[in-house]
This record gives sequence, C-alpha cells and structure tokens, in this order.
Amino acid sequence: MDAAERDDEVDLIIDAWSRHLPDVDLTPLDVMSRLRRAAHRLSRLRSKAFGSAGLAVWEFDVLAALRRADAPHELNPAQLIAATMIGSAAMTTRLDKLSARGLVERRPNPRDGRGVLVRLALEGIERVDAAMTELARVEADALSGVSREDQATLARVLRQLGREG
Repeated sequence: MDAAERDDEVDLIIDAWSRHLPDVDLTPLDVMSRLRRAAHRLSRLRSKAFGSAGLAVWEFDVLAALRRADAPHELNPAQLIAATMIGSAAMTTRLDKLSARGLVERRPNPRDGRGVLVRLALEGIERVDAAMTELARVEADALSGVSREDQATLARVLRQLGREG
C-alpha cells in the first residue's frame, strides 16, 4: 500500500463519526473535508508567497485585479469591487491604504466627473508581478507529486464543484 492509500486524518474522523452516526452517509466528507484542508494549506502558501513581495493577501487581490486589466491597468472602484467581491466601504479603505503606500494612484474619471479611476503604480506592478511569480513557484512545488493528468482531472472536477446553482 502506498502513502496515498493509507488512512489519513479525514479517514479517521469519518470512521469515528460513522460509529456514532451509523445511519448517516458520510461519503461527502471524503471530498469536502480534504478540500477544506487543501484550502487551508493553499491559504498559508499564498500568504507566504505574497508576503515575500511585501503584500498582504487583500493587497494582492486588489493589485492583481488592476494588473489583469489592459494597460494602463486602470479600473473604477465598481469594477474593482466586482473583481474582488468585497464591499464598497472595504474597497475605499483598501484603496486609501494602497494609495498611501504608493502602489496605486487615483485620478478623476474623464468620462464621469463624479467618479475616479484607480491605476496601478509602477511599484504596484513590480510587487504584484513578484508575488504572482512566487505564487506560481510555490504552487508548482505543492503539486509536484501529482501528475499533469491528475492535475487536469482535478481542475475539471473542481470547476464543476465551484459552479453555483
């Protein structure tokens, strides 16, 4: 039996619960509990990768949304809110902090006299690129024991699982 087939913590937890709740189908925990553990590990990996570029996770999220936008890497706050899935008040606070650090610049929106545009500053580009490069490296390391074929299968299954509705 190889290491992948041996009981892990999730197997032991399911075994314990099955003794207490023998009439409950605990099969979904095989997947969901492992996904939760993998998500926790991914969160730690991402924090470390972003930290290597001097960024917090929330900073990376905002800067990455701007970096993905076409040059000059500029969006309005509503577009940033949609891209990062956070509220308006939180976005205002985040933009204030990023602006104070010189990672983004705000300017009046020429198409909307009341609005602003947020542009990724050169320092923001350098940091978000460094963070993404490190993230790709650490995630590749984390997946190094999984074949490309299994990675593709896992991505396909997770895509289905991630769909709402």
